[in-house]
Formats: sequence, structure tokens, C-alpha cells
Amino acid sequence: MVESQTKFFIPEAIHGVGTDLSAQVQMIWDVIKAPLIVPMLNAAVVICLVMALMLFFERLYMGIVIVLVKLFWKKPEQRYKFEPIQDDVEVGSSNFPVVLIQIPMFNEKEVYKVSIGAACGLSWPSDRLVIQVLDDSTDPAIKQLVEMECQRWASKGLNITYQIRENRTGYKAGALKEGLKRSYVKQCEYVAIFDADFKPEPDFLRRAIPFLVGNPDIALVQARWRFVNSDECLLTRMQEMSLDYHFTVEQEVGSATHAFFGFNGTAGVWRLAAISEAGGWKDRTTVEDMDLAVRASLRGWKFVYLGDLQAKSELPSTLRAFRFQQHRWSCGPANLFRKMVMEIIRNKRVRFWKKVYVIYSFFFVRKIIAHMVTFFFYCVVLPLTILVPEVHVPIWGAVYIPSIITILNSVGTPRSIHLLFYWILFENVMSLHRTKATLIGLFEAGRVNEWVVTEKLGDSVNNNKKDAAKKTNVKAPKKRSKFFERLNLLELGFAAFLFICGCYDFVHGKHNYFIYLFLQTISFLIVGFGYVGTIV
Repeated sequence: MVESQTKFFIPEAIHGVGTDLSAQVQMIWDVIKAPLIVPMLNAAVVICLVMALMLFFERLYMGIVIVLVKLFWKKPEQRYKFEPIQDDVEVGSSNFPVVLIQIPMFNEKEVYKVSIGAACGLSWPSDRLVIQVLDDSTDPAIKQLVEMECQRWASKGLNITYQIRENRTGYKAGALKEGLKRSYVKQCEYVAIFDADFKPEPDFLRRAIPFLVGNPDIALVQARWRFVNSDECLLTRMQEMSLDYHFTVEQEVGSATHAFFGFNGTAGVWRLAAISEAGGWKDRTTVEDMDLAVRASLRGWKFVYLGDLQAKSELPSTLRAFRFQQHRWSCGPANLFRKMVMEIIRNKRVRFWKKVYVIYSFFFVRKIIAHMVTFFFYCVVLPLTILVPEVHVPIWGAVYIPSIITILNSVGTPRSIHLLFYWILFENVMSLHRTKATLIGLFEAGRVNEWVVTEKLGDSVNNNKKDAAKKTNVKAPKKRSKFFERLNLLELGFAAFLFICGCYDFVHGKHNYFIYLFLQTISFLIVGFGYVGTIV
């Protein structure tokens, strides 16, 4: 009876090696590999190749369209009615519409003066400008500093109000929504929104508002972000590369082809009537800006992106701050897609191809597939095929397609082309964090509504590199976080997995993947130990 049980659980092929555990594991692996592991891995390869092709054709489409836009499309000033608002001595400032400026902030000790000073310095008649500082700070000392700064500008004749709430319900969306409830807002036609670290140029409103005045179907004018601390360290250079592609290609293409793109949450001017018609600010996700943009677009409103209208801002210069930001930026869109996909499908006010663009291109490929294929294909499936040589990955999927996608992504920041290889490795590492956040958003798991304000170090105050460096030294990340607080165990675990795969390929492999795997292992280790922000 014992013998029959032994035959049932352990194949005869491994009889005689009962005392050798490693041999038993090897034999069991050989038994299950052909009927189970190989088919599953082959299916995973096919799925990943399909996702890679989806991303490839999306990037190719975007690349072709942006070339056509640059060569043949008319500029926004020519596509839409645009007449600069002129100063008139006879009528005074009455020909200027009343504009509301909203500046939401939360414990922004290092940068609160940046946006307040920039808003008060806008070239717009002071009697046609209303400035709201929406302070949700929990630190009494910071609240006092912000209030004193508002009082200082108010003493100079600016119409600026300092507004606080009893709680942070709804976070940024809640603060913006509360600000619009004030009675004096009724006299305003438009609202410009600037985060605490943003510094628009004085002519910002004069260049943006005419699009809204002359075109009643336009709801939003979005400006481009520029980064004052992009050269601070390798982490900020990598972020600049990713964001420059977003603004140079994605926003430009969306504006030119469908008059739709995601509002970036700051450095934009909204028509208040459009916000009201769309249902106002909602805090159901962590991307209240994208939520409002999609709802407004479904009601027929158009958006305009101005690439030459820019506002200076600051990039997160610590890995901790960057990871919190990326969690919000990855989890929020996925969660919004879950909540709105059927509403978009059922909508009858927008044309069919715009629905396809919003659902497939804007949401599914860019916000979900892009993260997942990078992580699952290049960090999980491809390394596993090294351990299972029976599974073949075509060279076009493993090398050619990702190379072309990377080249297309690099067009936004030509000055950083020499960092392209490091950027690839870094993006592969971050795809783990983004994929996890995307899945949390899709399935509405525990951290789906987590909102951590991105930490700023105040480099926006001075554009001078020496002053920025001094600021960085004063606020060095090492002083704010201990070694164990910097550890990211999931990344360290994947570093170990990739190292094992690399060693196996070095000994038994035929494709020399171990070179990539060892480099990717180092990248995972750097992020795992939290040292990216310290590399200059």
C-alpha cells in the first residue's frame, strides 16, 4: 500500500533519488514543465507580444501625427479665433474679463511664495483679477506664513484672499470645489489654476484668455510645464524625458486631432461655465483633473494645448516623493477608466472615433497597457523564458519593437539622448510600481484613494543653479530618511530574481540576455535601496 502511494505521488523516474532533494525537485520540474509550464509561458508570450504591438502602433501613430501637425497643421492661433485683448484708455479695464486664480496648497513651506508672487505679478488689470489661496495646511506655522504673504500682497492693492477649511475632505478637488462656492466667484468667467510650485510668466493670461473669449466652445487652455530643477540629479533628468514626451507628443496630438487631452491639474485656464456643466470637481479618484476633463469632453467642450505657453515648476528630486506621485498618476487613471468606460460608450454627444480615441488610445493603451507590458514582458516573461528554453520569443518582440518605441519616446528631449539607455532601465524598474498601482486602481484595492502631496524642496525660488544646489544640500534626502525607510523590498526581490536568471543565461543560455539582465538587476538594486535621487 505504501509502495502504491509512492508511485502515485512520485514518478518512477525519480525512484532511487529520495535522499537527494535537489534531484527530486529537478525531476518534478521536468515532469510538469512540458504539460504545464511551457503552454502557460507560451500563452504569456503571445499576450505580451499582442500588448507590445498595441503600444508600438500607438506610438507609431502618435509619431506620424505629430510630424504632420508640425509640418502641415495650422497653429492654434490660426485654427481658432484669436484676438489679443488690448489696453484701452477710454474704456479702462472693462474689456478684460474677470479671472479667478486658484492656488491650492498643503504644507508648502518651501514654495508657497513662488505661485503667490507669480499670480500677483500677472499682467492683468488688478480690478479684473481675483486670487484665491486655498490652504489645506495642517502645520499652524506654515499657515501663518502663507496668510502673512497674502496680506503682504493685499496691502499692495491686489484682490487676494486666504481661504482655509476645517478638514481636507476631497483633498485638492475638495479645496477647488470649496473655493468656487464663494459669492464673489459669480462675477468671474474663467479660472486659472496653479499648484504651489508653479511660476507662470507675466503674460500667461494675455496669451491664454483670448482663446476662451473668441471661441465659446473651448473649455480649457492648457500650458506646458518647464522644469527648473531638471539638471539636479539623474532622477529629475529621467522624469524630464518622460514628461517632455507627454507634452510634446501626447498633448499636442490630442489637441490637434480631437480637441481633447487630459487636464494636467495646473497651469491651465478653465471656463467656469464648462466646469459647472460637467458637474464640477469630484473627488472619487486621485486624478480629479482628468476626471473633469473627460466629463467636460463628453459634453462637447473642446480643449486647446499651447506648447509655447509655459509655466516653470519643480520635479520631485527624491525617490520617495517620486514614487508617491507615480502611484497617484498610475492608480487614478485606471480607477477612472473603471468608473467611466460605460459612460463614455453610452454617450451620444461625441462622435464615434473620439470615443475610440478616449477609450482605446487615451485610457487603455497609455494608462494601462503601457505599464503592464513593460513590466510583465521585459521583467517577468522574458527572464522566465531563459529558464524554459522550449519557449521562444521572436527577436522582433524582444529587441526591435522595444527599440523603436524607445526611439519614438526620446523625441521630446533631444538633449538627453545620451541618457536613453539609463532611462530604459529606470522605466523598466518603475513599471513594477506603476503596474501595481494600475491594478490597485482597476480593482479598487486598499490604496486606491491614497493621496500624498508631492514634496517640493524649493528649487523654483531661484533659477540659478548654484542657489538650487545650495537648497539641495540644505534639504538633502539623507537627513530626512533613514536607511531602512528607503528600502523597497519588492524591487530588491525582483533584483534577486533577475540576477538568478542572468546567471543561468550566462552558464546555459544562447542569446546573451544576461548582459541586459545584470544591468537591469543593478537598476532594481539602486531603486530597491532608494539611491536614485542621490545620483547626479
